Amino acid sequence: MALTASLITSAASAAADPFDHTYREYAALLSAHVAGDRIDYATLEAHRASLDRVVAAFGAVSRAQEATWTRPQRMAYWINAYNLFTLRAIVDHYPIQGSWLSLYPKNSIRQIDGVWTRLTWQAGGRSMTLDDLEHKLLRPEFQDPRVHFAINCASIGCPPLASEPYRPDQLEAQLDAAAVRYLGGPSGLVVENGTLRLSSIFKWFGSDFEARFAANGPAGRAATDRALLAVVARYGPPAAQKVAQNAQARIAYLDYDWSLNDTSAPRR
Repeated sequence: MALTASLITSAASAAADPFDHTYREYAALLSAHVAGDRIDYATLEAHRASLDRVVAAFGAVSRAQEATWTRPQRMAYWINAYNLFTLRAIVDHYPIQGSWLSLYPKNSIRQIDGVWTRLTWQAGGRSMTLDDLEHKLLRPEFQDPRVHFAINCASIGCPPLASEPYRPDQLEAQLDAAAVRYLGGPSGLVVENGTLRLSSIFKWFGSDFEARFAANGPAGRAATDRALLAVVARYGPPAAQKVAQNAQARIAYLDYDWSLNDTSAPRR
């Protein structure tokens, strides 16, 4: 009887929440268009029907429905929403070609006027900008700095877009993997003459890492420095981990490359 009741409860829960937390269609979209640390925007733009369907599915989630989800379900949904809407913003304006008066680089997401502050998206029963998603929801509500490794701003300098969605039952491992992936590449971390040259993301949002990581960093340093050294010691490649374990390790920041992470863009 108990098993039968459990099955009935599970079935009722699924019926009440039709959203696919396995993200099957979004997974197929990513698999088809993400190539390493680049995205095939031209093909995605030419075959955008699947993108539009996924955007519509995210937009169909009500606020009441989202409120019933577990923390991992909510966090995975909002990370995926940020990345999905960024893809849609690029495709809606592709190819991006700034004028001679516009910001450098000419193919950057920054050429899209109001991309973070004025373009709005429907998700979880709310109308939100990308800035709303990042700074009013993901960062303050979940307070997990690994989100900075998971969201993608369509630029070479940002953490690569994962080739699969973030899923509730795999979220912890996926966030750790995203950290390892970013710090293992030249956009996230470079070791240079005993100096850890970190992505500017750590300069802009370094304080976000303090609560989770500062206690694991070397004593005698500012809280942000302790946190960043602890992050590198945990997620960085072996050479960087060795440097990070030195309490006197120097920290500097890389220039951020805003060039579009397009498969058609030349590699430097």
